[in-house]
Amino acid sequence: MSCLNGTDCRETAKRRSALAVLALMLAIFLLLSAWSFLPSRGQAVPDEIQYGGAGAVEGKRVFQAYNCMGCHTIVGNGAYFGPDLTRIHADAGAAWLAAFLPSAGGWPTSAAVRVQLQNPAAREDAGTADLQAYLQRYPGAAERLDRRGGQHTLMPNLPLDAREVTALIAFLKYTSTLHTEGWPPKPREDRRIPAGLAGQAPAAGGGVAAGQAAAATAPAAPATADAQAQDPVARGRQLVSDLGCVACHASDRKRTVGPGWGGVSGHEVQLADGTTVTADEAYLVRSIRQPDAQIVAGYPPHVMPSYDALIDEADMKAIVAYLRSL
Repeated sequence: MSCLNGTDCRETAKRRSALAVLALMLAIFLLLSAWSFLPSRGQAVPDEIQYGGAGAVEGKRVFQAYNCMGCHTIVGNGAYFGPDLTRIHADAGAAWLAAFLPSAGGWPTSAAVRVQLQNPAAREDAGTADLQAYLQRYPGAAERLDRRGGQHTLMPNLPLDAREVTALIAFLKYTSTLHTEGWPPKPREDRRIPAGLAGQAPAAGGGVAAGQAAAATAPAAPATADAQAQDPVARGRQLVSDLGCVACHASDRKRTVGPGWGGVSGHEVQLADGTTVTADEAYLVRSIRQPDAQIVAGYPPHVMPSYDALIDEADMKAIVAYLRSL
């Protein structure tokens, strides 16, 4: 069969059919591509996730700069030396992360998390400043405090500054909002808060772990006769560790999140307003109870929370004794 101009009409029809099929496939491809980016899919957008004034994109850059994926995974991508971090913010919360990241060589204590809850960013993120309410919302933090609080980790201390810590939390907050189709898998379903950490009386036969957990979250009690008889320097050293102070301060002159303590006591300190002050006992106490009263030059304000409600007079004297020993 030939057309009037001598061409094969069947060949023309086949070409038209092929072009129609290609056009249909292209339309389907474009439709599926457009659908994959629709907001209705419910995926979080990194630019919309913030924590403490830092964005998730900034936090991703910090995560990559420190090669965190050399040990950890995000949605299964990375190495498997450390745990998957995809849901760490949803599991443990920002206050626990803020207590852990500056001093990752040791697991945070409940006192350190309680201190971080005084930070406006952590308090706003958690929706509470109460430790027990926080542990109810983040059972992963309760479990970590119960099982590991105060112990050493296998992770090195990274030289993160305050801005980098905040940005990392923003990034981990973003990954916790991703729809991951069930990744990472849960090793067990029962994530109830241990009795001691929930503020309940340990059940009969609860063992040493439950008793230690209850003691870990109890408010700081006045120093006992034994504690008062203890070497104040040794007690102060223990207190700054329990309260999470070493997450931001070094015992030498090294600058971390905050200034190092080495050689500070009794010497002049340059303040942000251009004045100088002698780091006597009154200055040290004021710096702990009212950290924004006299900001050290070169450090931003509103980073260190106040310990005024957490430290009694006897413990404060022990901490000052320790600082003066350095």
